[in-house]
Amino acid sequence: MPAKYSHVKKRAAAGAPKKSPGKTSRSPNPHTDRGISQAMTAVSQLERAIARILLLRYEQDIARLFSTRLYSIALVHLPTFVMRCVALAGPAWVAHNADADEIKDFFRAAISMDMRQAGERVATKSVLWSYTALRHFALSNNIAVCKKRGLHSMRLLPHFDALKAHLDALEAMPPAAFAKPPHLGSLQEGQDALEEACELKYAARSSEWAHDWRAKVRLGYEKLSQTLWRVAREFDVRGYGMVLREKLTSKWCDCGCSTDHLGEVCERTVREDEEESGVRLGKQREWDGRGSGVYGWETEEEEDIWEIGLDFGGMDPEECDDGVESEMTIGELMEWRYLKAEREKEEGNVAFRKGDYVLAVKHYEAAYQIEPELPHYQLNLAAAHLKLSNWMEAEAACTKALTQHRSGKGYFRRARARKMLGRTDEAIRDLRSILKLQPTNTEAIQELLSLLPPSSSASSPTSSSFASSTSSSAVAEPSHTGAAAATAELHERLGIGKPKQPKPLPFARTRLDERKLKVVLVPAPAVDAPLGLCHHHQHAHGGHGHGHGAHGHTCDGRHPKDKGKGKGTSAAAAGMGTATRREKEQALEAEMLKVLEAMRVDSMTVTLPSWDRYVVRRVDA
Repeated sequence: MPAKYSHVKKRAAAGAPKKSPGKTSRSPNPHTDRGISQAMTAVSQLERAIARILLLRYEQDIARLFSTRLYSIALVHLPTFVMRCVALAGPAWVAHNADADEIKDFFRAAISMDMRQAGERVATKSVLWSYTALRHFALSNNIAVCKKRGLHSMRLLPHFDALKAHLDALEAMPPAAFAKPPHLGSLQEGQDALEEACELKYAARSSEWAHDWRAKVRLGYEKLSQTLWRVAREFDVRGYGMVLREKLTSKWCDCGCSTDHLGEVCERTVREDEEESGVRLGKQREWDGRGSGVYGWETEEEEDIWEIGLDFGGMDPEECDDGVESEMTIGELMEWRYLKAEREKEEGNVAFRKGDYVLAVKHYEAAYQIEPELPHYQLNLAAAHLKLSNWMEAEAACTKALTQHRSGKGYFRRARARKMLGRTDEAIRDLRSILKLQPTNTEAIQELLSLLPPSSSASSPTSSSFASSTSSSAVAEPSHTGAAAATAELHERLGIGKPKQPKPLPFARTRLDERKLKVVLVPAPAVDAPLGLCHHHQHAHGGHGHGHGAHGHTCDGRHPKDKGKGKGTSAAAAGMGTATRREKEQALEAEMLKVLEAMRVDSMTVTLPSWDRYVVRRVDA
């Protein structure tokens, strides 16, 4: 070593501790180190790990519980839909048209509203379940849990490695997606009810119903159920639970007290449930939540999240002026919130039609701030930004909408924005994504042909004949084999693969199967009459209230037989201010009545897509 560096070697040797034979040096564990900077880093890592655990478990929960919801829809609501269609067009119409765009658009609208509910309903339950699992993990490691404020995150620091191992296991799981729950049976019950109703109402009265009508109705019901699952898979569970995600990413991380906040919300509910139903021995150590208050996990008795009343329990009953519970359900709050958002959207639409796109942007942004669980406000916002040549803002709005629902409209508007930004390859990918969802979308095909290189986009008789033969009607399949062949050839030229041809049905298409039907949504009755907000009003939606676990609202973990009993308390609700609950309800009711009156003056009609608020009509009569 050169002389000028020799002192380094000497000092290092002099200051280095002597190693004992057979022992190796070990780096300090930051989660047990008592240095201030080391401890802050450890707390930050712990908080991020807990937040990530809550989020990943929530995504798995929403996929599992909404899959149960889809099964219930197929069992309860689809037979009614089939009945309304066959009443107008005969027993085989649904079998021939189950994949029609008109039907899929209705499914998309209704599922979108359901996902809006699921994002908040499941958050309430999932946060409770995950907290209970963390709590049981703490108890199994002899960690004290405060009876009032619950589990404090700092007490989990020595067990960070176990938490990280659980997080790694969650990260390794495939993305949450909708699939038929394996523990649920077939749809035979719905099929039997459908056949019985058809026989009573139509088969005995109409000569057009031949002897083989049962097979036609049965096949139509099966194909409609398959369409329901295909449409549901267009939705991404990772785009929902916005309020929960905001808290986990911006308010709970790095603060050192995330589980402190969570405990205040959940601890009382957990303890009340344990007092009523007891603690099942041997279940505390389970991380998947099965021993953590989840009733009937993966059995036919599993909780239906749509059937449990989740009320807003901001204050205890004894805190009200007259000692009477003055409860405003989350269902009422969500209905009111939807009306406010729709009014903002309608005002944005008026401004858009007048060409005032800047004002339209403001209204669409306001609507999304009120209802972040509905993607169509972002699509409206993207349309306004495209008119203003705000390409980057339009792309961002479409991307946000597509994280919730992979829609053809979202892909097309993003493709336009990316084309104008000079990112042609990304625009082409978006257009190809449209054709995977809607193989006969002529607008996307023509736009894609214009973006491809000249050698691939030259016009041909095939493409022109295909465009002319494709109908915009959404209730009938292409009836000419020539159009189907042109579609296959064009898709091959565009490099998106050959479209899958449907299997031929065992019965021929008739004139009744060519009828065009339209699904018409019925306006929400809440616009015609004010919603009851105080205890003396009748609740508009009964047991269909929605929970905001991420808001700090009620976490009700009771069994279905106990639904409606008791309310949890909320840390967020504790900051409601000095005004009484009744005063706040009266102020909200007055505001609501004012907006509803403005809607009546403007003749505004609000439709709330739902599985029971629609009619089916003929459009070719």
